[in-house]
Amino acid sequence: MITPADETLVRDHTVYACVMGSRAFGLATEGSDTDRRGVYVAPTPLFWRFDKPPAHIEGPGPEQFSWELERFCELALRANPNVLECLHSPLVEYVDDTGRELIALRAAFLSRLAHGTFVRYALGQRKKLEADVRQYGEPRWKHAMHLLRLLASGRDLLRTGELRIDVGEAREELLTVKRGEVSWPEVERRMNRLAEENDEAADTSPLPPGPDRAAVEDFLVRTRRAAA
Repeated sequence: MITPADETLVRDHTVYACVMGSRAFGLATEGSDTDRRGVYVAPTPLFWRFDKPPAHIEGPGPEQFSWELERFCELALRANPNVLECLHSPLVEYVDDTGRELIALRAAFLSRLAHGTFVRYALGQRKKLEADVRQYGEPRWKHAMHLLRLLASGRDLLRTGELRIDVGEAREELLTVKRGEVSWPEVERRMNRLAEENDEAADTSPLPPGPDRAAVEDFLVRTRRAAA
């Protein structure tokens, strides 16, 4: 349960807030949830105590989740797919000067590390789908759709050096998977092909081997000083 102090952090110290999930991916249908994500900057004096401010907060709204800036940057530097995609949402609901600087640093977080994280995350999700097939005879089709979307997003990132999360013309093809209109063997075939394409793209990717950690750290230090 969210505490009053946590709610204050989200309400008064958010620097960036966006909509994620199906609405950001261009896959929303009637009844789709609105998933909100954000980044807040805890006032620096809060870190001088034994009890540190939270690294993330769930709420206060439904389907709302926020990260403290340092934690967000740590995850983005590791090429966490959920965090990287958050920075590239086309549906930004709030941004201040600090948030704009964070967005301007988007390229600093992108690197070939994404090859491992996107494919590894997808592999973990695939194992869950395979367990569903064994137990129930079919996967959770919505999750299968998003796994295909993630693999395609990772492949295109490695190929172009740019992360675009709206599926564009692939919308209807992906929604047929969500509706269960594509057989599981065919979905598996598409997953295998996309995984191979990720591997091939990694070999010639224009992305640097690692992120620009120094640029991100400089931004974080300046932000901490400003919030002192």
